[in-house]
Amino acid sequence: MANRFKATLVHFLTATGAVFAMLALIAAVEESWSMMFLWLVVALLVDGIDGPLARRYDVKSHAPQFDGAILDLIIDYLTYVFIPAYALFKSGLLGGWLGWYALVVITFASAMYFADTRMKTKDNSFSGFPGCWNMVVLVFFAIEPDKLIITGVVTLLAITMFVPAKFIHPVRTARWRTISLPVVLGWTVFAAWAAWVDFDPDSWAHWGLIVTSIYLMVAGILQQLIPVKAVS
Repeated sequence: MANRFKATLVHFLTATGAVFAMLALIAAVEESWSMMFLWLVVALLVDGIDGPLARRYDVKSHAPQFDGAILDLIIDYLTYVFIPAYALFKSGLLGGWLGWYALVVITFASAMYFADTRMKTKDNSFSGFPGCWNMVVLVFFAIEPDKLIITGVVTLLAITMFVPAKFIHPVRTARWRTISLPVVLGWTVFAAWAAWVDFDPDSWAHWGLIVTSIYLMVAGILQQLIPVKAVS
C-alpha cells in the first residue's frame, strides 16, 4: 500500500506541470514574458526530478493505472514547445512571415518528433534535437539576436530533430554525467535569474546561459565523435 501511495504521488507531481503550463500560458497571453519563463523554469525543475522518482518508486509496477510516459509527453509538449513557440511569435522577436514560419516549423516538427518511436538511443540520450524550445527561446529573449539568426537556428534545430545526431539527457545519459548535471543545474539558475531581472542586457546570467547552452547542444555530438575507450 505504501509503495502504491508513493508511486501515485509521483504521478501527481508530474501532473503539476500542467498547472505550471497554464500559469505560463496566462502570463504569455498578458505578455509578461519574464513571469512566463519563470513558470516554465519551475515546470522544467519538476520534469527533472519526476523521472528519477518514477524509477525509484517503480511507478509502472505500483501505479500502473496512470501512464507516466503519456502524461509526461503531454506536459512536455505544452511547456517545451507550444508555449515557447507562442512567445517567440507574439513577442516581436520575429515579425511578419518569419514569425509564422517559426511557429509552424516548431509546432509541426516537434509534434512529429514527440511521436517518433526512435527518439531515444541505447544510452538514454536523444536521437535528434529533443524539442527543448523552452530553453532555446529563453536564450533568444536574453540575447536578442538578429531575426535571420533566430530563423536560421530554428530551421537548423528542426532539421536536426530527424537526423541521427545525439543530444544528451543531462540526468539519464551516464557518460559525462558528472559534468552534465552541474551544467544543466547552472543553466537553470542562469535562466531563472535572467527572467527574474527581466532579461536585463547587462546581467551576468546571459553569458552563463550561452556557455551552458553550447555544452548541452554539442555534448552528445562530441560523444559520437569521441569513442568510448574499451576496457581491457
